[in-house]
Amino acid sequence: MLKWVPGCQFSRFQFQVKDKEKDSNRNIIVPGSDPRVATCRGKLQNRRSKLNQEINKELRLRAGAENLFKATTNRKLKETVALELSFVNSNLQLLKEQLAELNSSVEIYQNENTDAIMPMIPLGLKETKEIDFREPFKDFILEHYSENASQYEDAIAEFMDTRQAMRTPLRDSNGISLLFRYYNQLYFVERRFFPPDRSLGIYFEWFDSLTGVPSCQRTVAFEKACVLFNIGAVYTQIGAKQDRSSSKGLDAAVDSFLRAAGTFRYIHENFTNAPSMDLGPEMLEMLVQLMLAQARECLLEKLELQSEEKRSVDICLDLAQEAAQLSECYNHVHNLISHEAVHDYVPYSWISLVMVKKEYYCGMAHFHVAMGVLHKDAIKLSAATRETLLYLHVECASTQLDIRIPKDDSERRLLGRTHLREALVLQEECQRLHRMCRELRGKQALTSVLRNAHRVTLQAYTKTESEDDFSDMLDPPNVQPATKFQLNLTPPDFAQYRVSDLFKSLGPIAIFSAKRHWTAPRLIQLHRAIVESNSLAEFGGVKEGDFIVAIGDRDVKWASHDEVVSLIKNAGDSLSLKLVTPMDRNYLKPNKSSKGSISTHSSSSGVSSGMSSPSGSMAQHNSSGRRLHWNPFKRHSSSREGKDFYDNVILR
Repeated sequence: MLKWVPGCQFSRFQFQVKDKEKDSNRNIIVPGSDPRVATCRGKLQNRRSKLNQEINKELRLRAGAENLFKATTNRKLKETVALELSFVNSNLQLLKEQLAELNSSVEIYQNENTDAIMPMIPLGLKETKEIDFREPFKDFILEHYSENASQYEDAIAEFMDTRQAMRTPLRDSNGISLLFRYYNQLYFVERRFFPPDRSLGIYFEWFDSLTGVPSCQRTVAFEKACVLFNIGAVYTQIGAKQDRSSSKGLDAAVDSFLRAAGTFRYIHENFTNAPSMDLGPEMLEMLVQLMLAQARECLLEKLELQSEEKRSVDICLDLAQEAAQLSECYNHVHNLISHEAVHDYVPYSWISLVMVKKEYYCGMAHFHVAMGVLHKDAIKLSAATRETLLYLHVECASTQLDIRIPKDDSERRLLGRTHLREALVLQEECQRLHRMCRELRGKQALTSVLRNAHRVTLQAYTKTESEDDFSDMLDPPNVQPATKFQLNLTPPDFAQYRVSDLFKSLGPIAIFSAKRHWTAPRLIQLHRAIVESNSLAEFGGVKEGDFIVAIGDRDVKWASHDEVVSLIKNAGDSLSLKLVTPMDRNYLKPNKSSKGSISTHSSSSGVSSGMSSPSGSMAQHNSSGRRLHWNPFKRHSSSREGKDFYDNVILR
């Protein structure tokens, strides 16, 4: 097995963001972002959007004209409408061709190497508009958390800066890190500010990466899916940008394409009902298989590179089966891309390139078999090589040559010659498909690859030419696809990019979240005195289930149990507490299936129902089962030892 180690470069860029409230320029240093890289993408996106608006306009005109044509009985009017329909259809065809040409403009993502290398298919990023979170977040903090919103202006500004920066990520590991950090920060922001029962009036608008059509939703899940899509897209750009003339570059390309495939599979499995076509299940499955095929293509190129100087018969046969396997992969991608939900939205150049690669690598499989059979060492085949040849070919039809293991030089030359002729036929088909696509005709690297392969195959075929050989009328047996590489998808590693909660001061997220509701904070004074045991006067207004958020002037939302005990004991004869009471009384009920999920400690951060924190932080709970009597004003008696644990502790 190969070990892939991607090459990475790190850089930091500085840009200015204008603060709308302070009306001043702040120098923000965000690693992994450069607004200048959005220039090319921005121009493409603007042209895409304009084309889609014109297409939508023409579609509406056509729909109206068709309705008028059906409704009218006036012959002259029908002729006029029919003429208008012909103009509209002509304009639609031209607009769609321009859009397809824009979507195939991926040269900016390819490597600058001028060598003849088969181009890859990278993805463009989804674009999004800037969002101002200041007022909605500040209003929610004041209303829901009853705290001074001005204390969180810097946290809100930092979150907005991160989102602004992730719109223009660099095409390296630093850009990937920026996108992951923003995605992980969304975990905290969603739970802090997006309650399930209301809307803050924040809308996330993203443009489709293929069509440029905008989609808008209020859910953070849509924002997460789009950010993950851009992570996968950046991985495809990193893979396409690698120098595939070296083993190191090929390893990095394989790693990037596998990470892209794993990211798209993660979106497919965890996000549903996406409003944009590039996030649809059929499109995502096609992208997964396309990235796997491109990763396998890089592995084949590495095998060819490593064996370029000296190739034995066994290596030639291995290359043949790997090429046949790759041809099958692209055939599967072509079947997926031909689906109705995919075919109308991907560029025509993608479909053509997939078809070209399918035929090209099938031809390369026949070429490598011919080179192995015609090899000078093939006169005396080893037992292992003979066994490989025995199972190399698929069961043949009546028109195919019935030779598995050549017995003499005549059969060896005949078998090799038929494979070379089939390779020539397939390579000529590649060139025909290449000429049929206007966008592919301008790809000089692809043109050079196809011409070089055809020239080398033709030279080898000419060397084996003989007169009056009527056996050339038969077709060679098909090559059995096989591979020695087991490709595993690399899912997104969220734990690698840990972030801290920007709004940590609001309190532990398991308690102080958007889905929890409390009364307004209130201050109470407790005085040390002799009162009747277990009476309400003993608590001085403290209710069971209250959360202690402050003791005196000190905030204790994140304080440990021991710190709270120490503060209460050292309070003297008078104790000032700031409390909030949960309005959801079901929150106080212990969960038997997950005992200890409600912490008796005030530092219960990171605990969330249904999903773990990206940082992996979990609260420390009391697992010993020992009761924690920390209230100094509480008189304990043996008569209450049989009561529930939650009757003895004020949950914070």
